[in-house]
Amino acid sequence: MIAIPLPFVVSMLLMLLAVILWCKPENDSKPASGFSALCAVTTAVVGMRWSLDLTLLRLLQPILASLVPMTAWYCFQRAHQTGRLSLLHWSGPMCITFAVFSYPYWHAPLDLMLTLLYIGYGIRLLYSSRAEAQQVRVSDLDKVRYAEQLAGCILLFSACIDGALSIDFSFNSGRYAMYILAIGYSVLLPLLALSVILVSRSTLSDELNSRSQAETAPVATVKTTSAMATSDAQAIVLKLNDLMHTQQAYLDPDLTLDRLARKLTIPAKQISAAVNQIHGRNISKLLNEYRIEHAKQYLVNSDESITQVYLRSGFQTKSNFNREFSRVTGQTPSAYRRTMQAE
Repeated sequence: MIAIPLPFVVSMLLMLLAVILWCKPENDSKPASGFSALCAVTTAVVGMRWSLDLTLLRLLQPILASLVPMTAWYCFQRAHQTGRLSLLHWSGPMCITFAVFSYPYWHAPLDLMLTLLYIGYGIRLLYSSRAEAQQVRVSDLDKVRYAEQLAGCILLFSACIDGALSIDFSFNSGRYAMYILAIGYSVLLPLLALSVILVSRSTLSDELNSRSQAETAPVATVKTTSAMATSDAQAIVLKLNDLMHTQQAYLDPDLTLDRLARKLTIPAKQISAAVNQIHGRNISKLLNEYRIEHAKQYLVNSDESITQVYLRSGFQTKSNFNREFSRVTGQTPSAYRRTMQAE
């Protein structure tokens, strides 16, 4: 019985997090707030389901559980492209809802249906993480990729939880179901919510996306191929290098791959592929290298603080600036300044 209160504690923390996110002025925090609230309600229903055993809670539990992977997918899909969920995505929760309310006329395999739903979205998240997210800040591409991979693994592990429930009910009459659900919903859902919050904070808001589309030229529709000729890749990289030097586009802290594609009038996938092919690293690291070179000039030729320098150079956090500076130069910013000023 010790595990019963745990879902309620987690639910309260998730709901508090949802309220905090909702009160933030940024529009891009609203989807993460909604997802956190969904996780909070789902966790609370699971706890009450095994404490009170009310019919309404037994009906709500699978319906809410079916909304979790679809909503998580939507939050991550916003990082790749703008748009709404299609009717196809709603078909899963609709089928679960129909199956729930058709009882006892139809004994639907709800556990199997939920397991397949979680497996499907888990695989889709892992697959989509292979592509660069075009709507997130370029400097956050690696972070978003890892968060998307984590979310995919969590959904797959959640499917294992549903499978374990089915086995428990088949062989043990649900003796351990309470503990399985307590662990699953009290650990996995908070981790999933945190990964969604991370990607939402890195995703450019709809307002900034609209402003970006209005200020830049449309991207030419070009048929992409799996392999790019070296000459084509070099031409794209040269055009990118020219943009960085003439317009200093890297100074924009909200620069996304989509906005970069519009500035160059080259599809984002081709830019990413060309940079990986020529430089052997992703666009995020290359962009930060331009920023580091810019920061080095101010570290040597000015008395500005480290904070002023990294903000002037397009970085948003000091930790990211220090990490990238050490990667590029092998020194911390302060050590680099002392070394150069001593010469």
